[in-house]
Amino acid sequence: METEREEKIKILYVDDEENNLQAFKATFRRDYKIFLAISANEARELLKNEEVDIIITDQRMPQETGVEFLESIIPIYPKPIRLLLTGYTDIQAVIDAINKGQVYHYLTKPWEEDYLRTVIKNAFEIYMLRRENEKLTEALLKANEQLEFLLRQNLLS
Repeated sequence: METEREEKIKILYVDDEENNLQAFKATFRRDYKIFLAISANEARELLKNEEVDIIITDQRMPQETGVEFLESIIPIYPKPIRLLLTGYTDIQAVIDAINKGQVYHYLTKPWEEDYLRTVIKNAFEIYMLRRENEKLTEALLKANEQLEFLLRQNLLS
């Protein structure tokens, strides 16, 4: 992990199986700030109060699939990087995850700890690059406005 980072990476893990939630938390709680949700609805409620960097969701859940959940939150929470985790190899789920849920990575259960850590690290790097890109774009727009103002002043004088 990056030692200079003040805060831990914030991960929301959504799974309808309590054992999976607790195993994930037990495995990763020292390295990341973990938020758990047993359903898509619980995850939505959590997102109202917590800003997360990465969302990992199980695909097969009773009321709503992981892809459906991810697709539904994109308009409100577009910034977190999304990962889909499933115990089943379903090519249509993979296609939907990429096209509808804008999923960064598709993982199969049972997850392999070191590989998942690598995926999380890479996902967070993309998250940080996107945030930096937003800041630079804002600064560029502000500088452009200032230059336009100075140009107008020069033209008027």
